Amino acid sequence: MGLFGTSGLRGLVNADLTPSLAVRVGMALGTFIRTGKVLVARDTRASGLMLENALVSGLMACGIATYCFGVLPTPVLAYLTVKLRANGGLMVTASHNPPQYNGIKIFDMDGMAYDEERQGKLEKIIDGGDFRLADWQNLGTVEYGDESQLYVDMVLKNITLGKKWRIVVDPGCGATSHIAPKIFKKLGCEVKAVNSQPDGFFPCRSPEPNAESLKPLSKIVRGLQADVGVAYDGDGDRAAFIDEKGAFVDFDRVLAAYAAHVLKRSGGGTVVTNVEASMCLEKMVEPLGGKVVRTRVGDVYVAEAVKKFGSVFGGEPCGAWIHPKHHYCPDGILSSVLLLRALEDEGKSLSEFVADAPSYPIVRKNIHCRNEVKHLAVKRAEDLLKRAFLDYKQISTVDGVRLSLMDGWVLVRASGTEPLIRLTVEGESLKTAKAIMDRALAAVKRALEDLEK
Repeated sequence: MGLFGTSGLRGLVNADLTPSLAVRVGMALGTFIRTGKVLVARDTRASGLMLENALVSGLMACGIATYCFGVLPTPVLAYLTVKLRANGGLMVTASHNPPQYNGIKIFDMDGMAYDEERQGKLEKIIDGGDFRLADWQNLGTVEYGDESQLYVDMVLKNITLGKKWRIVVDPGCGATSHIAPKIFKKLGCEVKAVNSQPDGFFPCRSPEPNAESLKPLSKIVRGLQADVGVAYDGDGDRAAFIDEKGAFVDFDRVLAAYAAHVLKRSGGGTVVTNVEASMCLEKMVEPLGGKVVRTRVGDVYVAEAVKKFGSVFGGEPCGAWIHPKHHYCPDGILSSVLLLRALEDEGKSLSEFVADAPSYPIVRKNIHCRNEVKHLAVKRAEDLLKRAFLDYKQISTVDGVRLSLMDGWVLVRASGTEPLIRLTVEGESLKTAKAIMDRALAAVKRALEDLEK
């Protein structure tokens, strides 16, 4: 793909992503859907309004009725696209990227992000410049409003909490700044909100919630003796958690623990994750009669598989969880509320809940490889890896090459953004993981040597 990637269009503002490009994206979408209404929202980034206005201009030029909702989390826009029966939704966001980036994510009338095929069609329209522009008297209209209460009502209707949780909410100055604390208060929680003033420069912390950026939140949770700390990325499709001891909760383990909880309540079913997620997911899911389906890295692919297989739950080990009973967009707010309910159901603290999921060491290495040959190198490495691990249990080629082994797994994939081949290994012990990495590294190096001959 050229313009679009697995999370829509994303780039540096006024370098890769300009208002003129945004106008063309708006016109391309208007040309593609031909008629109807499109909802538009943005996260808090400083460039959001500029790009929103450009998108709206493009949509209006093609006769599309546009409804602008201002600053909203991505999952709220996705939900409203379905609820309000719109023909599409446009979200101006770069999610967890730094403030100098922005992006455009497109949703269909089912609240599903556009896949590669539909993004490819838009790209062809943009490249060809063949836009279906309306006559001057049939230009699209634009209205401004706030329909976020419909999402709040959905959460409150579907989820109730019996305990008065002491919770610290950290929106990171992003799109969840108002709506997340509001929902927790309505659910009866005792809420302390930090970094909840919208600010597109993200002055308080990185918009990516991880162990490093959430160290201050860990201290606050400990100091206030709160039950849980929850943090969101810039647009609210990811959630990260701090337990009652002030410890950052490992993404893989909480994903696996929650997946197991959903399976217990559902009496089995399929769970979807990507090829990079820990094998602790299988260790938690399979004894309950569940099945794990693995996809390419990217929430679009996880959502597609969740829908295709009628899965009970899907998620990636970055805090992006999909709850198909509610909608198909990763939803940080919904995930954090549902996690609290899971803790209530099981009568556990967050640290106890996650302790059920085993922890395995992961080893990673990057090998420099020219962009022109990196995919060929991974393909060549497939045969060499199968020879190096004759006793492998399973192979997946949905995203690079992933071999499941008796005591771990190895993944070799071409980087989507850099001239690199990425090796990821997980083993039941660090010694095992290192031994798997040594054999995998030798196979990849041999593949590169073969290509250079």
